[in-house]
Amino acid sequence: MSAAPLAAAAPALRIEYRHAPLDALLAAPGTLAVFGFGAGAPAAHPDPRYLHVALPAHGTPAFECWTVPGPVTCDRHDGLAWSRGGGLAFAALELPDDGDAATVAAAAYARLQAWLAAADTPHALRIWNYLDAITAGDGDAERYRRFCVGRAQGIGRALAPAELPAATAIGHPQPTGRFQLYWLAAAQPGAALENPRQVAAWRYPRQYGPQPPGFARARLPASPDMPLLLSGTAAVVGHASHHPHSTLAQLAEILANLDSLIATARRLRPALPERPGPGTRLKAYVRDAQALAEVAAWLQAHLPEVPALVLHGHVCRRELAVELDGVHA
Repeated sequence: MSAAPLAAAAPALRIEYRHAPLDALLAAPGTLAVFGFGAGAPAAHPDPRYLHVALPAHGTPAFECWTVPGPVTCDRHDGLAWSRGGGLAFAALELPDDGDAATVAAAAYARLQAWLAAADTPHALRIWNYLDAITAGDGDAERYRRFCVGRAQGIGRALAPAELPAATAIGHPQPTGRFQLYWLAAAQPGAALENPRQVAAWRYPRQYGPQPPGFARARLPASPDMPLLLSGTAAVVGHASHHPHSTLAQLAEILANLDSLIATARRLRPALPERPGPGTRLKAYVRDAQALAEVAAWLQAHLPEVPALVLHGHVCRRELAVELDGVHA
């Protein structure tokens, strides 16, 4: 009698912020993706696993490194870079931005949907969007509102709440002329999570635009060896922005939101730590370049065990000075 086939190992992802030569990081076993930020990082590399993000970084920026157990394959096709390994996939796409955020978002998300439909990792767990002038324009002509319209058009159908990925949308502080989209995908969807302190983004009232944002506040992957994936989190309680005139008060509100999200996740996975700590990785997006040092100092004082990158980027509401995203494990 033949032996039963071995079950595939559960997907596992490790995220680290590392100061090392880029080529050495890409050569390390299990490297799924490496991200460099701002002018201090290489603008490009022939390896499709490297992505440059045009957000200036505070201090000496580290590379963000995603690693998985086992071998990784990678390639480029028709402008899309991808890598696969350990039951997970990374993919990235950049498109010229002609000024209409809806048009470019619709094109990018149609590409994303086609890629997912053809992949053996059809579930987008986590998505990042970086675009120029995210809050330019008034009323429904604001670029973020137009981006939300285009994202929904590109997806082509209304996603059920359980399907929504964790996500971030941030504006470049200086024009780049491009829209950048990248994502993490898996074979199993995991669980979409909402924050009891906040109205679900997909239920926002009409005052925020004709198309509500399409993301969950966090996503808990199916594998216990995966971290909790935290969406971009701002000082929003209910659906309203809080503390519009205080960056530090916004940070304290964000931390309360993160604690609430972690508590929600722990009902499904009690082994998660109760608060951000050594297994957490955060990125802070700060609207005002003059506040980068202040935000970095606050994070060091209040979350001293948490590695963090502090980046100059614009949050999707003009009154919001800062946003945090990351992982928690």
